[in-house]
Amino acid sequence: MKKKLIVVALRVVLWKVVLWWCRTLRITKVGSRSFDELRAAGKNYVVVFWHGSMLVGWFLHRPMGIEKISALVSQSHDGEFLATVLERWGYTLIRGSSHIGGKEAMQLMIQSIADGSSLAITPDGPRGPRHEMKMGAVRAAQQTSAPLVLAGIALERKKFLHSWDKFEVPLPLSRAAVVYSEPIIVPKELNGQSLDEFKMNMQRQLNELTARAEEHLGMESS
Repeated sequence: MKKKLIVVALRVVLWKVVLWWCRTLRITKVGSRSFDELRAAGKNYVVVFWHGSMLVGWFLHRPMGIEKISALVSQSHDGEFLATVLERWGYTLIRGSSHIGGKEAMQLMIQSIADGSSLAITPDGPRGPRHEMKMGAVRAAQQTSAPLVLAGIALERKKFLHSWDKFEVPLPLSRAAVVYSEPIIVPKELNGQSLDEFKMNMQRQLNELTARAEEHLGMESS
């Protein structure tokens, strides 16, 4: 009963509160020119950001105008709350994860890109380990030839939740920085160990971008 009440509250009003909260942030984007050009041209892409910083990630990459963006959200209880907000923000939802509905979710991700949608993923979700990338985003980008874009996010003022991902709740008016990679094409010929090595390189790059975002704010890397 409590869960249903929370979902109803999110669907009716709380999604607006979360949106307003995020709009108070002073966000600086670094290295975003190529990514912005992709979006402006209406081209498909796969953008990834870590699970703990996903509030800013989902806010910043929500669909604008006629843009279509699909979001991979787990089938857990927490995923239900997130799905309610993202649906109100204009995302098309894909429910599943590496733990629940993984194979079906991958097929839906590939199909959504083929149908003209871009894709946003937290690659260490839904259960971690924190900042360890799973294969889903890389495979989806490889199978569809959509460029992969990594987004490292940092917040100057925030509270951490006691969760596996150290979920970051930004304080109002906080500064935030997002540092982007150039769009990355995943080579079709990669498979097995070579694809896993590529994924590990993407993980390292995303961690480096996150550290650069922290440095941009004058913070020590966590």
